[in-house]
Amino acid sequence: MSIENLCMEKPRIISVDVLRGLTIMMMTIVNNPGDWGHIFSPLEHAAWHGWTPTDLVFPFFLFIVGISVVLSNPERTLDWKKLITRTLRIFLLGMALAFFSRIKIGDLSGLGLLAIRLIYTAIMTILLLGNYSFKKQFYVAIGLFMLTIFLCFGGFESFAYVRIPGVLQRISLVFFIISLLYHFCSLRLLGALGLFFLIVYYVLMTQIPVPGFGAANVEVGKNLAAWLDHYLLPGHLWATSKTWDPEGVLSTIPALSTGLSGIFAGKILMHSYARKSMYLILIGLVCITFGLCWDPYFPINKSLWTSSFVLVSSGFAFLLTGILHELIEQRNIKKWTSIFVIFGVNPMLVFFYSGIIPRALNMIKIPVAGDPEHPELGLISYVYRQAIQPYFTDLRWASFAGAFVYLVIWFVILSIFKRKSIIFKV
Repeated sequence: MSIENLCMEKPRIISVDVLRGLTIMMMTIVNNPGDWGHIFSPLEHAAWHGWTPTDLVFPFFLFIVGISVVLSNPERTLDWKKLITRTLRIFLLGMALAFFSRIKIGDLSGLGLLAIRLIYTAIMTILLLGNYSFKKQFYVAIGLFMLTIFLCFGGFESFAYVRIPGVLQRISLVFFIISLLYHFCSLRLLGALGLFFLIVYYVLMTQIPVPGFGAANVEVGKNLAAWLDHYLLPGHLWATSKTWDPEGVLSTIPALSTGLSGIFAGKILMHSYARKSMYLILIGLVCITFGLCWDPYFPINKSLWTSSFVLVSSGFAFLLTGILHELIEQRNIKKWTSIFVIFGVNPMLVFFYSGIIPRALNMIKIPVAGDPEHPELGLISYVYRQAIQPYFTDLRWASFAGAFVYLVIWFVILSIFKRKSIIFKV
């Protein structure tokens, strides 16, 4: 996930905007298929070990965050209030997504409940993406964070099982920590720390026995990361698993290395190297090679964010950044970039509302005649069944078409925002 112009870069590097836009577009497609039961395998996450192109989306977000930390702060200054405010705003946007479906008002349901949830979403949008005085942003972020923690742990039935880890939540933590490291540490020390995090995580996951399960392992739900998630955040984890979380506590350690890899990419982009594109490409190839060599000993696994996964995903991020920089900045081939830049300058808005819109529209139920298994469907599912699916014999293509239509709708919206110079920042 963006992710955003967490930091809208001061020196504009179009290839970075394109990379961000490509990542947001890929996220939009893989998160919004027409039919979750019929998806092309490259557009699905790996079941456990291994990887697909979809598994690269989230680490690309963290890589871009690292780049943005450098491009937005070339002097390596530290403004504590600004850092805390941005961190909390990103974290709270993630929590706003988690809270959306948990909001209840007595026995209210249907369109009435939807209206309440949309009002809540509008308030969160104004408070967390609105453009008002920084001083107010700081105090609002602090206040909302305290309120969020109180609701999660205050014994309220509606929020007793709201998920606390998440994509934006991890992005906020990585952004906060690597921003501090970037300010206080030399590049050499940053590199050493990036390697240290990977090695420490490898040792923890492969050598430390798991309470209640025995020997160290990397099995689903039985590994050390899963145990720690369940120990620290019982009831507040990924709904699909309930006992562990793919954005959990322990796996945030190697995710820091993903963010740090973006810092190094940012430093290369800011340097006066004559062939910086080749440096990026070579580093990418080296990372991929080492990641693949590590895979037999510590399997590539996105859900565990294994050290080998960090190397492979960061390697592809370096590689793509180098290729884009060579084409756009070095060879000045830019005519094709505008569509990606449109997505790249407002990514936080897309990420947040791509989570809200499907939840909201599928609360609008449409009766379906002659289908006893599905007497009613959410609006999005209904439109897909009626207007898209009938035109395809292969349901995978129908599902992809549904995702593509959603992407086109976002393109229209973002094009209007671009013409009006509307940018939403954290």
